[in-house]
Amino acid sequence: MAMAMSDSGASRLRRQLESGGFEARLYVKQLSQQSDGDRDLQEHRQRIQALAEETAQNLKRNVYQNYRQFIETAREISYLESEMYQLSHLLTEQKSSLESIPLTLLPAAAAAGAAAASGGEEGGGGAGGRDQLRGQTGFFPSPGGASRDGSGPGEEGKQRTLTTLLEKVEGCRHLLETPGQYLVYNGDLVEYEADHMAQLQRVHGFLMNDCLLVATWLPQRRGMYRYNALYPLDGLAVVNVKDNPPMKDMFKLLMFPESRIFQAENAKIKREWLEVLEETKRALSEKRRREQEEAAAPRGPPQVTPKASNPFEDEDDDEPAVPEIEEEKVDLSMEWIQELPEDLDVCIAQRDFEGAVDLLDKLNHYLEDKPSPPPVKELRARVDERVRQLTEVLVFELSPDRSLRGGPKATRRAVSQLIRLGQCTKACELFLRNRAAAVHAAIRQLRIEGATLLYIHKLCHVFFTSLLETAREFETDFAGTDSGCYSAFVVWARSAMGMFVDAFSKQVFDSKESLSTAAECVRVAKEHCQQLGDIGLDLTFIVHALLVKDIQGALHSYKEIIIEATKHRNSEEMWRRMNLMTPEALGKLKEEMKSCGVSNFEQYTGDDCWVNLSYTVVAFTKQTMGFLEEALKLYFPELHMVLLESLVEIILVAVQHVDYSLRCEQDPEKKAFIRQNASFLYETVLPVVEKRFEEGVGKPAKQLQDLRNASRLIRVNPESTTSVV
Repeated sequence: MAMAMSDSGASRLRRQLESGGFEARLYVKQLSQQSDGDRDLQEHRQRIQALAEETAQNLKRNVYQNYRQFIETAREISYLESEMYQLSHLLTEQKSSLESIPLTLLPAAAAAGAAAASGGEEGGGGAGGRDQLRGQTGFFPSPGGASRDGSGPGEEGKQRTLTTLLEKVEGCRHLLETPGQYLVYNGDLVEYEADHMAQLQRVHGFLMNDCLLVATWLPQRRGMYRYNALYPLDGLAVVNVKDNPPMKDMFKLLMFPESRIFQAENAKIKREWLEVLEETKRALSEKRRREQEEAAAPRGPPQVTPKASNPFEDEDDDEPAVPEIEEEKVDLSMEWIQELPEDLDVCIAQRDFEGAVDLLDKLNHYLEDKPSPPPVKELRARVDERVRQLTEVLVFELSPDRSLRGGPKATRRAVSQLIRLGQCTKACELFLRNRAAAVHAAIRQLRIEGATLLYIHKLCHVFFTSLLETAREFETDFAGTDSGCYSAFVVWARSAMGMFVDAFSKQVFDSKESLSTAAECVRVAKEHCQQLGDIGLDLTFIVHALLVKDIQGALHSYKEIIIEATKHRNSEEMWRRMNLMTPEALGKLKEEMKSCGVSNFEQYTGDDCWVNLSYTVVAFTKQTMGFLEEALKLYFPELHMVLLESLVEIILVAVQHVDYSLRCEQDPEKKAFIRQNASFLYETVLPVVEKRFEEGVGKPAKQLQDLRNASRLIRVNPESTTSVV
């Protein structure tokens, strides 16, 4: 019953979420009003999560179904393409046969007429002629057997045999691209799994004079095969598998780095497979050896064709024969050159990247300044394929998908070998991409602490340590390479710094931390930036440029807080002396004012813990000097005017309040007390602010000087109505 209710509730929830007029905001509002406590919301959240997971599974299932239908459609298209190819070939053969019939019948008719005229017993010749018309078209066995290609057909018959093969096997048209290729042997086989000897599939093997083609059966299309794999014979090893009933009549094919096991129909066919494979491999090896010997053998002196003597021409008029330019041959018969492609395969499989590049350097050095006859071009083509494979492996070694825990030094092998292969730009790009992923992963793995300053210390340590290690490794790997790589590194460093500043700003400025905390965090970041200057990488200006907007916002926000607090105190100002009640409190205030730079605060203190200043003026002094000290920690030239204008705005609030109070107060005693506070503000606080600003910035501030000079009007003529602006 509960299950039925749950299913019905899920269906109702699904219909509600799938409706066209669904509004998320209204739905959440109604849900929060109708829910009964946190537990109800948690259960509803679990139902929505389950529905989301179910929807994701349905989406995956639909994508898989569409992909499978796409594959089936592609197969059908391939079948239709093969049938059209067969139809075209049949039409071509029929056309050729029809064209050859008149030419063949003419000699046959002449022979028949001669036999009739002679009256002899030559009638059998006509039958023989008809037999000759049949000819041999090459051999292609019916399913279930194995056979060698006969030697009778010749080159034309072998080509027709290969054409017939293309009609029967889908996806192997590229076989015709190799000239002189023909079918040697073929037959049915059963493939087994190497580890557990479980039967996998039925296949048909086609042995060419230079390769072995493996095709799988198409059960739905009788007599048709689908291309499975093609193995060059020079990289193929054949191993006899000892019979172990019930597993018998098997042999293994080794194609580095994989192997496959096949079972023949009987022992005789297995023996034929082994023999013909070895014979064909031996013949191919002998053929290539002869080609290399012919290419390496020196040619005789060029033969000059004798000029026919002409009795009517003088001997002096004979022009000397121009000898043909003999093409220089390259000796490729050495054992290390013969085994070079296979040695490269072994090095790549064993991850011996240095050994592979050493072999390539040795070959390039040997072929340097030598011509490029066809054998050399063929060798280079085979080697270039290995170079491509080696490059792909090295690129994968530097991909961000690999483990990033080894640090920058873990990339040194792959980077150095790519540089030796002439892929310096690619090596630089992949190295920097790898390190960017490592830096990003390191920042994401940092646990956000409750204390902002503690998190910033960890963030700076992780980021700048990684940046320093990357810079040193880059200098080691790319020393002596194109200077463009260094430009790429500087661009990468700026991008990485942007990633750091994003994490920094989210924790410091977006969380609305106090100005003192923000200033301390920025100071820590600047100190780490200065450490990079030891290796000639100064990124301080980049930090300034990226943080200037956030620091401006922080200064503006804190300035508004001080102004609002000052205005609030001014509205409650009673112009009374401060009574700190205890000597300890008075001593603490003296220390605070001394730390603010007010060295003559003693003259404003009285007896019995009294202070001859207003609470408003004292609080304003401490808050303003605190703001200035923290702002100077954040200071850099781009923030000069922002800080100066903020200070002027803060000071004007207090100055204008004192000016207004002097003009409005009628009580002589209070007026004298206000004048004393004004004197402290103008003659002590403002000079301290001006001096500290000049010390922190390195140059005087004209705006602060003008503000202090304008305040003299109040000191000279307190009854003046002129206000400080």
